[in-house]
Amino acid sequence: MFQRFGTDKVGYSFAPVICVWFSLIGGIGIYNLFKHDPAVVKALNPMYIVDYFRRNKKDAWISLGGVVLAITGTEALFADVGHFTVRSIQISMCAVTYPALISAYTGQAAFLRKHNDLVSATFFKSIPDPLYWPMFVVAVMASIIASQAMISGTFSIIQQSLALGCFPRVKIVHTSAKYEGQVYIPEVNYLLMVACVCVTLGFKTTTKIGNAYGIAVVFVMTLTSSFLVLIMLMIWKTKIFYVIVFVLTIGTVELLYLSSVLYKFDQGGYLPLAFAGVLMAIMYSWNNVYRRKYYYELDHKISPDKLMEVSAGNFSRLPGLAMFYSELVHGIPPIFKHYVENVPALHSVLVFVSIKTLPIGKVPAEERFLFRRVEPKELNVFRCVARYGYTDVRNEQEPFEGMLVENLKEFIRNEYWFSQACLANGEVTEKEGEPDDGQVEDTKMKQAAEKEKQQEEAEREIEIIDKACRAGVVHLIGENEVIASKGASLGDRILINYAYNFLKKNLRQSEKVFDIPHKRMLKVGMTYEL
Repeated sequence: MFQRFGTDKVGYSFAPVICVWFSLIGGIGIYNLFKHDPAVVKALNPMYIVDYFRRNKKDAWISLGGVVLAITGTEALFADVGHFTVRSIQISMCAVTYPALISAYTGQAAFLRKHNDLVSATFFKSIPDPLYWPMFVVAVMASIIASQAMISGTFSIIQQSLALGCFPRVKIVHTSAKYEGQVYIPEVNYLLMVACVCVTLGFKTTTKIGNAYGIAVVFVMTLTSSFLVLIMLMIWKTKIFYVIVFVLTIGTVELLYLSSVLYKFDQGGYLPLAFAGVLMAIMYSWNNVYRRKYYYELDHKISPDKLMEVSAGNFSRLPGLAMFYSELVHGIPPIFKHYVENVPALHSVLVFVSIKTLPIGKVPAEERFLFRRVEPKELNVFRCVARYGYTDVRNEQEPFEGMLVENLKEFIRNEYWFSQACLANGEVTEKEGEPDDGQVEDTKMKQAAEKEKQQEEAEREIEIIDKACRAGVVHLIGENEVIASKGASLGDRILINYAYNFLKKNLRQSEKVFDIPHKRMLKVGMTYEL
Protein backbone atom coordinates (compact mmCIF):
# COMPACT_ATOMS: atom_id res chain seq x y z
CA MET A 1 0.00 0.00 0.00
CA PHE A 2 2.97 2.32 0.56
CA GLN A 3 4.55 1.66 -2.84
CA ARG A 4 2.46 4.25 -4.69
CA PHE A 5 4.26 7.03 -2.78
CA GLY A 6 7.51 6.16 -4.58
CA THR A 7 10.87 4.74 -3.58
CA ASP A 8 12.12 8.06 -2.13
CA LYS A 9 9.25 8.51 0.35
CA VAL A 10 9.10 4.80 1.21
CA GLY A 11 12.87 4.75 1.74
CA TYR A 12 12.87 7.80 4.00
CA SER A 13 10.02 6.29 6.06
CA PHE A 14 11.66 2.86 6.44
CA ALA A 15 15.31 3.90 6.74
CA PRO A 16 15.24 4.68 10.51
CA VAL A 17 13.88 1.18 11.28
CA ILE A 18 16.56 -0.47 9.15
CA CYS A 19 19.29 1.65 10.76
CA VAL A 20 18.07 0.61 14.23
CA TRP A 21 17.94 -3.03 13.05
CA PHE A 22 21.53 -3.06 11.79
CA SER A 23 22.76 -1.22 14.89
CA LEU A 24 21.09 -3.74 17.20
CA ILE A 25 22.21 -6.93 15.42
CA GLY A 26 25.74 -5.56 15.01
CA GLY A 27 25.95 -4.42 18.65
CA ILE A 28 24.48 -7.67 20.03
CA GLY A 29 26.88 -9.65 17.82
CA ILE A 30 29.93 -7.82 19.22
CA TYR A 31 28.54 -8.25 22.78
CA ASN A 32 28.15 -12.04 22.29
CA LEU A 33 31.59 -12.33 20.69
CA PHE A 34 33.40 -10.89 23.72
CA LYS A 35 31.10 -12.47 26.31
CA HIS A 36 31.16 -16.09 25.08
CA ASP A 37 34.23 -16.89 22.93
CA PRO A 38 36.37 -14.25 21.17
CA ALA A 39 38.51 -17.08 19.76
CA VAL A 40 35.73 -17.87 17.28
CA VAL A 41 37.33 -15.38 14.85
CA LYS A 42 39.76 -18.19 14.04
CA ALA A 43 36.98 -19.48 11.75
CA LEU A 44 38.20 -16.97 9.18
CA ASN A 45 41.04 -19.40 8.46
CA PRO A 46 40.11 -21.19 5.16
CA MET A 47 41.57 -24.47 6.49
CA TYR A 48 38.44 -24.89 8.64
CA ILE A 49 36.37 -25.05 5.41
CA VAL A 50 38.58 -27.84 4.10
CA ASP A 51 38.32 -29.73 7.42
CA TYR A 52 34.55 -29.27 7.43
CA PHE A 53 34.19 -30.91 4.00
CA ARG A 54 36.62 -33.72 4.90
CA ARG A 55 34.66 -34.47 8.03
CA ASN A 56 31.09 -34.24 6.66
CA LYS A 57 31.54 -35.00 2.92
CA LYS A 58 28.08 -35.16 1.24
CA ASP A 59 26.31 -33.56 4.22
CA ALA A 60 28.67 -30.60 3.99
CA TRP A 61 27.80 -30.15 0.33
CA ILE A 62 24.04 -30.34 1.09
CA SER A 63 24.42 -27.79 3.90
CA LEU A 64 25.62 -25.16 1.40
CA GLY A 65 21.93 -24.72 0.45
CA GLY A 66 21.35 -23.38 3.96
CA VAL A 67 24.61 -21.44 4.13
CA VAL A 68 23.63 -19.44 1.03
CA LEU A 69 20.64 -17.98 2.91
CA ALA A 70 23.16 -15.88 4.87
CA ILE A 71 23.75 -13.74 1.78
CA THR A 72 20.22 -13.56 0.35
CA GLY A 73 19.16 -10.06 -0.55
CA THR A 74 22.41 -9.15 -2.26
CA GLU A 75 21.01 -10.51 -5.53
CA ALA A 76 18.59 -7.54 -5.60
CA LEU A 77 21.38 -4.96 -5.69
CA PHE A 78 21.81 -5.08 -9.48
CA ALA A 79 18.09 -4.47 -10.05
CA ASP A 80 17.94 -1.54 -7.60
CA VAL A 81 20.64 0.46 -9.36
CA GLY A 82 17.80 2.15 -11.28
CA HIS A 83 16.32 3.43 -8.02
CA PHE A 84 19.55 4.54 -6.34
CA THR A 85 22.99 5.70 -7.41
CA VAL A 86 25.82 3.17 -7.60
CA ARG A 87 27.79 5.12 -4.99
CA SER A 88 24.93 5.05 -2.46
CA ILE A 89 24.65 1.25 -2.77
CA GLN A 90 28.44 0.86 -2.39
CA ILE A 91 28.55 3.02 0.75
CA SER A 92 25.52 1.43 2.43
CA MET A 93 26.68 -2.12 1.66
CA CYS A 94 30.32 -1.69 2.70
CA ALA A 95 29.88 0.71 5.64
CA VAL A 96 26.64 -0.54 7.23
CA THR A 97 25.13 -3.77 5.94
CA TYR A 98 28.20 -6.00 5.58
CA PRO A 99 29.90 -5.06 8.92
CA ALA A 100 26.61 -5.44 10.82
CA LEU A 101 25.88 -8.88 9.35
CA ILE A 102 29.44 -10.17 9.92
CA SER A 103 29.29 -8.97 13.54
CA ALA A 104 25.88 -10.62 14.02
CA TYR A 105 26.94 -14.00 12.60
CA THR A 106 30.25 -13.96 14.47
CA GLY A 107 28.43 -13.22 17.73
CA GLN A 108 25.97 -16.05 17.11
CA ALA A 109 28.86 -18.45 16.39
CA ALA A 110 30.48 -17.44 19.72
CA PHE A 111 27.12 -17.98 21.49
CA LEU A 112 26.79 -21.48 19.97
CA ARG A 113 30.26 -22.43 21.21
CA LYS A 114 28.78 -22.34 24.75
CA HIS A 115 25.15 -23.28 23.91
CA ASN A 116 25.30 -25.71 20.97
CA ASP A 117 21.95 -27.22 22.00
CA LEU A 118 20.16 -23.96 21.09
CA VAL A 119 21.05 -24.05 17.38
CA SER A 120 17.40 -24.05 16.20
CA ALA A 121 16.65 -20.68 17.88
CA THR A 122 20.06 -19.03 17.96
CA PHE A 123 18.94 -15.55 16.95
CA PHE A 124 16.43 -14.88 19.74
CA LYS A 125 18.21 -16.98 22.40
CA SER A 126 21.41 -14.98 21.91
CA ILE A 127 19.66 -11.65 22.62
CA PRO A 128 20.26 -10.24 26.15
CA ASP A 129 17.04 -10.37 28.21
CA PRO A 130 16.45 -6.58 28.56
CA LEU A 131 16.61 -6.21 24.74
CA TYR A 132 14.43 -9.20 23.87
CA TRP A 133 11.06 -7.48 23.31
CA PRO A 134 12.45 -4.32 21.63
CA MET A 135 14.45 -6.60 19.35
CA PHE A 136 11.35 -8.71 18.63
CA VAL A 137 9.38 -5.63 17.49
CA VAL A 138 12.26 -4.28 15.37
CA ALA A 139 12.82 -7.74 13.82
CA VAL A 140 9.17 -8.03 12.75
CA MET A 141 9.23 -4.52 11.24
CA ALA A 142 12.56 -5.20 9.50
CA SER A 143 11.27 -8.47 8.03
CA ILE A 144 8.39 -6.57 6.43
CA ILE A 145 10.61 -3.75 5.15
CA ALA A 146 13.24 -6.17 3.80
CA SER A 147 10.92 -7.00 0.90
CA GLN A 148 11.32 -3.41 -0.39
CA ALA A 149 14.50 -4.25 -2.32
CA MET A 150 12.70 -7.07 -4.14
CA ILE A 151 9.62 -4.95 -4.90
CA SER A 152 11.73 -2.06 -6.27
CA GLY A 153 13.85 -4.48 -8.31
CA THR A 154 10.75 -6.12 -9.78
CA PHE A 155 9.39 -2.75 -10.90
CA SER A 156 12.72 -1.96 -12.61
CA ILE A 157 12.89 -5.29 -14.43
CA ILE A 158 9.28 -5.06 -15.68
CA GLN A 159 9.86 -1.47 -16.86
CA GLN A 160 12.93 -2.48 -18.88
CA SER A 161 11.18 -5.55 -20.30
CA LEU A 162 8.28 -3.34 -21.38
CA ALA A 163 10.65 -0.91 -23.11
CA LEU A 164 12.12 -3.83 -25.08
CA GLY A 165 8.68 -5.07 -26.14
CA CYS A 166 9.12 -8.21 -24.02
CA PHE A 167 6.25 -7.69 -21.59
CA PRO A 168 2.54 -6.90 -21.98
CA ARG A 169 1.36 -3.32 -21.54
CA VAL A 170 1.02 -2.20 -17.91
CA LYS A 171 0.72 1.19 -16.25
CA ILE A 172 4.07 2.66 -15.21
CA VAL A 173 4.08 5.60 -12.80
CA HIS A 174 7.35 7.55 -12.47
CA THR A 175 7.52 8.66 -8.85
CA SER A 176 10.63 10.83 -9.08
CA ALA A 177 11.52 13.76 -11.31
CA LYS A 178 15.21 13.25 -10.49
CA TYR A 179 15.69 9.49 -11.02
CA GLU A 180 14.32 7.84 -14.14
CA GLY A 181 14.45 4.36 -12.59
CA GLN A 182 12.14 5.10 -9.65
CA VAL A 183 8.87 3.67 -10.90
CA TYR A 184 5.67 2.19 -9.50
CA ILE A 185 3.60 -0.41 -11.37
CA PRO A 186 0.19 -0.92 -9.69
CA GLU A 187 -0.73 -4.21 -11.39
CA VAL A 188 2.62 -5.84 -10.60
CA ASN A 189 2.52 -4.49 -7.03
CA TYR A 190 -0.78 -6.19 -6.21
CA LEU A 191 0.13 -9.39 -8.08
CA LEU A 192 3.23 -9.61 -5.85
CA MET A 193 1.05 -9.19 -2.77
CA VAL A 194 -1.33 -11.96 -3.84
CA ALA A 195 1.60 -14.25 -4.77
CA CYS A 196 3.25 -13.70 -1.36
CA VAL A 197 0.07 -14.60 0.50
CA CYS A 198 -0.55 -17.69 -1.66
CA VAL A 199 3.04 -18.97 -1.28
CA THR A 200 2.93 -18.52 2.49
CA LEU A 201 -0.42 -20.32 2.78
CA GLY A 202 0.74 -23.08 0.44
CA PHE A 203 4.16 -23.81 1.95
CA LYS A 204 3.25 -23.19 5.62
CA THR A 205 6.89 -23.64 6.79
CA THR A 206 9.93 -21.39 6.48
CA THR A 207 12.03 -24.43 5.55
CA LYS A 208 10.32 -24.87 2.19
CA ILE A 209 10.25 -21.14 1.56
CA GLY A 210 13.99 -21.07 2.36
CA ASN A 211 14.64 -23.83 -0.19
CA ALA A 212 12.71 -21.92 -2.84
CA TYR A 213 14.50 -18.69 -1.98
CA GLY A 214 17.91 -20.40 -2.12
CA ILE A 215 17.37 -21.65 -5.68
CA ALA A 216 16.09 -18.24 -6.80
CA VAL A 217 19.08 -16.41 -5.29
CA VAL A 218 21.79 -18.69 -6.64
CA PHE A 219 20.20 -18.88 -10.10
CA VAL A 220 20.10 -15.07 -10.26
CA MET A 221 23.78 -14.85 -9.27
CA THR A 222 24.83 -17.55 -11.75
CA LEU A 223 22.91 -15.94 -14.61
CA THR A 224 24.31 -12.50 -13.73
CA SER A 225 27.86 -13.89 -13.84
CA SER A 226 27.11 -15.57 -17.18
CA PHE A 227 25.94 -12.27 -18.64
CA LEU A 228 29.00 -10.58 -17.20
CA VAL A 229 31.19 -13.02 -19.13
CA LEU A 230 29.40 -11.96 -22.34
CA ILE A 231 29.96 -8.29 -21.44
CA MET A 232 33.66 -8.95 -20.77
CA LEU A 233 34.07 -10.67 -24.14
CA MET A 234 31.86 -8.57 -26.42
CA ILE A 235 31.90 -5.05 -24.93
CA TRP A 236 34.88 -4.64 -22.61
CA LYS A 237 37.10 -6.79 -24.90
CA THR A 238 38.76 -8.26 -21.79
CA LYS A 239 41.78 -10.53 -22.31
CA ILE A 240 40.75 -14.18 -22.41
CA PHE A 241 43.10 -15.00 -19.52
CA TYR A 242 41.16 -12.76 -17.11
CA VAL A 243 37.84 -14.15 -18.37
CA ILE A 244 39.04 -17.70 -17.64
CA VAL A 245 40.25 -16.67 -14.16
CA PHE A 246 36.84 -15.09 -13.45
CA VAL A 247 34.96 -18.22 -14.59
CA LEU A 248 37.23 -20.57 -12.59
CA THR A 249 36.92 -18.55 -9.36
CA ILE A 250 33.46 -16.94 -9.22
CA GLY A 251 31.86 -19.45 -11.60
CA THR A 252 33.10 -22.50 -9.70
CA VAL A 253 31.81 -21.20 -6.36
CA GLU A 254 28.40 -20.30 -7.79
CA LEU A 255 27.99 -23.62 -9.60
CA LEU A 256 28.91 -25.46 -6.39
CA TYR A 257 26.18 -23.59 -4.50
CA LEU A 258 23.73 -24.08 -7.40
CA SER A 259 24.24 -27.85 -7.35
CA SER A 260 23.60 -27.85 -3.61
CA VAL A 261 20.33 -25.88 -3.70
CA LEU A 262 19.04 -27.98 -6.60
CA TYR A 263 19.35 -31.02 -4.31
CA LYS A 264 16.24 -29.69 -2.53
CA PHE A 265 14.31 -29.11 -5.74
CA ASP A 266 11.38 -31.28 -4.64
CA GLN A 267 11.22 -29.67 -1.18
CA GLY A 268 9.94 -26.29 -2.36
CA GLY A 269 12.81 -25.47 -4.71
CA TYR A 270 10.60 -25.99 -7.75
CA LEU A 271 8.57 -22.82 -7.04
CA PRO A 272 10.91 -20.12 -8.44
CA LEU A 273 11.57 -22.24 -11.53
CA ALA A 274 7.82 -22.65 -12.02
CA PHE A 275 7.37 -18.87 -11.68
CA ALA A 276 10.24 -18.31 -14.13
CA GLY A 277 8.67 -20.73 -16.60
CA VAL A 278 5.32 -18.94 -16.50
CA LEU A 279 6.94 -15.51 -16.89
CA MET A 280 9.13 -16.74 -19.75
CA ALA A 281 6.05 -18.14 -21.51
CA ILE A 282 4.26 -14.78 -21.13
CA MET A 283 7.28 -12.76 -22.30
CA TYR A 284 8.02 -15.07 -25.25
CA SER A 285 4.38 -15.14 -26.40
CA TRP A 286 4.05 -11.37 -26.22
CA ASN A 287 7.41 -10.50 -27.79
CA ASN A 288 7.16 -13.05 -30.61
CA VAL A 289 3.70 -11.98 -31.79
CA TYR A 290 4.34 -8.29 -31.08
CA ARG A 291 7.38 -8.33 -33.40
CA ARG A 292 5.49 -10.23 -36.09
CA LYS A 293 2.64 -7.74 -35.91
CA TYR A 294 5.01 -4.77 -36.11
CA TYR A 295 6.85 -6.21 -39.14
CA TYR A 296 3.50 -7.00 -40.76
CA GLU A 297 2.55 -3.32 -40.47
CA LEU A 298 5.95 -2.28 -41.82
CA ASP A 299 5.61 -4.60 -44.81
CA HIS A 300 2.02 -3.50 -45.52
CA LYS A 301 2.29 0.22 -44.74
CA ILE A 302 0.84 2.57 -47.33
CA SER A 303 3.38 4.30 -49.54
CA PRO A 304 2.81 7.82 -50.97
CA ASP A 305 1.93 6.27 -54.35
CA LYS A 306 -0.56 3.95 -52.70
CA LEU A 307 -2.04 6.90 -50.79
CA MET A 308 -2.56 8.68 -54.11
CA GLU A 309 -4.28 5.58 -55.43
CA VAL A 310 -6.49 5.33 -52.35
CA SER A 311 -7.35 9.03 -52.39
CA ALA A 312 -8.24 8.83 -56.10
CA GLY A 313 -11.20 6.62 -55.20
CA ASN A 314 -14.76 7.79 -54.77
CA PHE A 315 -14.96 9.15 -51.26
CA SER A 316 -16.25 12.36 -49.72
CA ARG A 317 -14.53 14.76 -47.32
CA LEU A 318 -16.23 15.41 -44.00
CA PRO A 319 -15.74 18.63 -42.03
CA GLY A 320 -13.56 18.00 -38.99
CA LEU A 321 -10.10 16.86 -37.87
CA ALA A 322 -9.33 13.17 -37.37
CA MET A 323 -6.40 11.88 -35.31
CA PHE A 324 -5.44 8.33 -36.25
CA TYR A 325 -3.27 6.64 -33.58
CA SER A 326 -0.62 4.15 -34.65
CA GLU A 327 2.63 2.66 -33.31
CA LEU A 328 4.33 3.19 -36.68
CA VAL A 329 6.59 6.24 -36.66
CA HIS A 330 7.19 6.16 -40.43
CA GLY A 331 4.54 5.51 -43.07
CA ILE A 332 0.79 5.07 -42.86
CA PRO A 333 -0.53 1.89 -41.21
CA PRO A 334 -2.45 -0.64 -43.32
CA ILE A 335 -5.54 -0.17 -41.17
CA PHE A 336 -6.06 3.22 -42.85
CA LYS A 337 -6.68 1.55 -46.21
CA HIS A 338 -9.07 -0.86 -44.49
CA TYR A 339 -10.92 2.11 -42.98
CA VAL A 340 -11.25 3.95 -46.32
CA GLU A 341 -12.47 0.80 -48.10
CA ASN A 342 -15.25 0.33 -45.56
CA VAL A 343 -16.06 3.98 -44.83
CA PRO A 344 -15.63 5.92 -48.11
CA ALA A 345 -15.26 9.26 -46.34
CA LEU A 346 -12.32 11.21 -44.92
CA HIS A 347 -12.22 14.19 -42.60
CA SER A 348 -10.96 17.43 -44.09
CA VAL A 349 -7.73 17.19 -42.04
CA LEU A 350 -6.13 13.89 -41.03
CA VAL A 351 -3.21 13.49 -38.61
CA PHE A 352 -1.49 10.15 -38.00
CA VAL A 353 -0.22 10.24 -34.40
CA SER A 354 2.46 8.11 -32.74
CA ILE A 355 3.03 8.68 -29.02
CA LYS A 356 6.50 7.83 -27.77
CA THR A 357 7.88 8.03 -24.23
CA LEU A 358 11.55 9.02 -24.09
CA PRO A 359 14.00 8.03 -21.31
CA ILE A 360 14.37 11.66 -20.13
CA GLY A 361 12.56 13.63 -17.45
CA LYS A 362 10.82 16.31 -19.51
CA VAL A 363 10.55 17.13 -23.21
CA PRO A 364 10.44 20.91 -23.88
CA ALA A 365 7.04 22.00 -25.20
CA GLU A 366 8.55 23.35 -28.44
CA GLU A 367 10.20 19.97 -29.15
CA ARG A 368 7.31 17.72 -28.14
CA PHE A 369 5.61 17.41 -31.54
CA LEU A 370 7.44 16.44 -34.73
CA PHE A 371 5.40 16.88 -37.91
CA ARG A 372 5.85 15.78 -41.49
CA ARG A 373 3.53 16.45 -44.40
CA VAL A 374 2.22 13.50 -46.40
CA GLU A 375 1.98 14.23 -50.10
CA PRO A 376 -0.09 15.15 -52.05
CA LYS A 377 -0.53 18.46 -50.30
CA GLU A 378 -4.20 18.79 -51.24
CA LEU A 379 -5.18 15.87 -48.98
CA ASN A 380 -4.21 17.74 -45.79
CA VAL A 381 -2.64 14.62 -44.30
CA PHE A 382 0.16 14.88 -41.71
CA ARG A 383 2.38 12.55 -39.67
CA CYS A 384 2.99 13.48 -36.04
CA VAL A 385 5.27 11.96 -33.41
CA ALA A 386 4.30 13.17 -29.92
CA ARG A 387 7.24 12.73 -27.54
CA TYR A 388 6.86 12.71 -23.76
CA GLY A 389 9.33 12.42 -20.92
CA TYR A 390 8.54 10.29 -17.90
CA THR A 391 7.55 13.33 -15.77
CA ASP A 392 5.41 14.97 -18.47
CA VAL A 393 1.72 14.82 -17.67
CA ARG A 394 -1.18 14.82 -20.12
CA ASN A 395 -4.15 16.44 -18.38
CA GLU A 396 -7.26 18.51 -18.88
CA GLN A 397 -5.45 21.79 -18.11
CA GLU A 398 -3.08 21.08 -21.00
CA PRO A 399 -5.30 19.20 -23.52
CA PHE A 400 -3.37 17.00 -25.90
CA GLU A 401 -5.43 17.79 -29.00
CA GLY A 402 -5.24 21.56 -28.42
CA MET A 403 -1.46 21.43 -28.14
CA LEU A 404 -1.22 19.23 -31.23
CA VAL A 405 -3.35 21.59 -33.33
CA GLU A 406 -1.37 24.66 -32.27
CA ASN A 407 1.90 22.92 -33.07
CA LEU A 408 0.50 21.79 -36.44
CA LYS A 409 -0.29 25.39 -37.35
CA GLU A 410 3.19 26.40 -36.22
CA PHE A 411 4.63 23.67 -38.47
CA ILE A 412 2.75 25.11 -41.47
CA ARG A 413 4.06 28.61 -40.68
CA ASN A 414 7.60 27.25 -40.41
CA GLU A 415 7.18 25.57 -43.80
CA TYR A 416 6.27 28.97 -45.21
CA TRP A 417 9.27 30.69 -43.60
CA PHE A 418 11.56 27.93 -44.82
CA SER A 419 10.33 28.50 -48.36
CA GLN A 420 10.94 32.23 -47.89
CA ALA A 421 14.52 31.52 -46.80
CA CYS A 422 15.06 29.34 -49.87
CA LEU A 423 13.81 32.16 -52.08
CA ALA A 424 16.14 34.63 -50.33
CA ASN A 425 19.08 32.29 -50.94
CA GLY A 426 18.09 32.10 -54.59
CA GLU A 427 18.06 35.90 -54.72
CA VAL A 428 21.60 36.04 -53.31
CA THR A 429 22.76 33.54 -55.92
CA GLU A 430 21.24 35.67 -58.69
CA LYS A 431 23.07 38.77 -57.41
CA GLU A 432 26.40 36.95 -57.35
CA GLY A 433 26.00 36.23 -61.06
CA GLU A 434 25.86 40.03 -61.70
CA PRO A 435 22.83 40.08 -64.07
CA ASP A 436 21.64 43.32 -65.67
CA ASP A 437 19.16 45.65 -63.95
CA GLY A 438 16.20 44.34 -65.95
CA GLN A 439 16.82 40.74 -64.94
CA VAL A 440 17.21 41.68 -61.26
CA GLU A 441 13.94 43.63 -61.27
CA ASP A 442 12.12 40.78 -63.02
CA THR A 443 13.51 38.23 -60.51
CA LYS A 444 12.45 40.39 -57.56
CA MET A 445 8.93 40.70 -58.90
CA LYS A 446 8.66 36.93 -59.43
CA GLN A 447 9.97 36.24 -55.95
CA ALA A 448 7.59 38.77 -54.38
CA ALA A 449 4.68 37.17 -56.20
CA GLU A 450 5.81 33.73 -55.10
CA LYS A 451 6.15 34.88 -51.47
CA GLU A 452 2.67 36.36 -51.53
CA LYS A 453 1.25 33.18 -53.06
CA GLN A 454 2.94 30.97 -50.44
CA GLN A 455 1.76 33.21 -47.62
CA GLU A 456 -1.80 33.00 -48.90
CA GLU A 457 -1.50 29.20 -49.12
CA ALA A 458 -0.21 29.01 -45.54
CA GLU A 459 -3.03 31.22 -44.26
CA ARG A 460 -5.56 29.18 -46.23
CA GLU A 461 -4.21 25.92 -44.74
CA ILE A 462 -4.35 27.34 -41.21
CA GLU A 463 -7.92 28.47 -41.84
CA ILE A 464 -8.81 24.94 -43.03
CA ILE A 465 -7.37 23.50 -39.79
CA ASP A 466 -9.24 26.05 -37.63
CA LYS A 467 -12.46 25.30 -39.50
CA ALA A 468 -11.88 21.53 -39.06
CA CYS A 469 -11.34 22.00 -35.31
CA ARG A 470 -14.55 23.99 -35.00
CA ALA A 471 -16.39 21.18 -36.79
CA GLY A 472 -15.03 18.67 -34.25
CA VAL A 473 -12.04 16.47 -33.46
CA VAL A 474 -12.38 12.69 -33.74
CA HIS A 475 -9.90 10.16 -32.33
CA LEU A 476 -9.53 6.99 -34.42
CA ILE A 477 -7.84 3.99 -32.81
CA GLY A 478 -6.81 0.88 -34.72
CA GLU A 479 -7.95 -2.29 -32.97
CA ASN A 480 -5.98 -5.12 -34.57
CA GLU A 481 -7.16 -8.67 -34.17
CA VAL A 482 -4.26 -11.04 -34.70
CA ILE A 483 -4.86 -14.59 -35.91
CA ALA A 484 -2.64 -17.35 -37.28
CA SER A 485 -2.66 -17.58 -41.07
CA LYS A 486 -3.95 -20.64 -42.90
CA GLY A 487 -1.37 -23.39 -42.92
CA ALA A 488 0.30 -22.16 -39.73
CA SER A 489 1.79 -24.80 -37.46
CA LEU A 490 0.00 -25.99 -34.32
CA GLY A 491 2.52 -24.12 -32.16
CA ASP A 492 1.87 -20.83 -34.00
CA ARG A 493 -1.90 -21.28 -33.73
CA ILE A 494 -1.66 -21.80 -29.96
CA LEU A 495 0.80 -18.93 -29.57
CA ILE A 496 -1.17 -16.38 -31.63
CA ASN A 497 -4.83 -17.40 -31.37
CA TYR A 498 -4.84 -18.26 -27.67
CA ALA A 499 -1.78 -17.09 -25.69
CA TYR A 500 -1.28 -13.63 -27.27
CA ASN A 501 -4.97 -12.81 -27.66
CA PHE A 502 -5.66 -13.84 -24.05
CA LEU A 503 -2.94 -11.45 -22.83
CA LYS A 504 -4.15 -8.66 -25.12
CA LYS A 505 -7.77 -8.89 -23.95
CA ASN A 506 -6.76 -8.72 -20.29
CA LEU A 507 -4.43 -5.73 -20.58
CA ARG A 508 -4.76 -1.96 -20.51
CA GLN A 509 -6.50 -0.78 -23.66
CA SER A 510 -5.08 1.84 -26.02
CA GLU A 511 -7.50 4.60 -25.07
CA LYS A 512 -6.43 4.33 -21.42
CA VAL A 513 -2.76 4.59 -22.37
CA PHE A 514 -3.37 7.61 -24.64
CA ASP A 515 -5.97 9.26 -22.32
CA ILE A 516 -8.44 9.65 -25.18
CA PRO A 517 -11.92 11.12 -24.47
CA HIS A 518 -14.48 8.32 -24.98
CA LYS A 519 -17.17 10.60 -26.40
CA ARG A 520 -15.03 11.42 -29.44
CA MET A 521 -13.35 8.06 -29.94
CA LEU A 522 -13.90 5.63 -32.80
CA LYS A 523 -12.30 2.18 -32.97
CA VAL A 524 -11.44 0.69 -36.35
CA GLY A 525 -11.01 -3.07 -36.41
CA MET A 526 -8.83 -5.11 -38.75
CA THR A 527 -7.59 -8.68 -38.78
CA TYR A 528 -3.89 -9.42 -39.27
CA GLU A 529 -3.04 -12.92 -40.47
CA LEU A 530 0.48 -13.76 -39.25
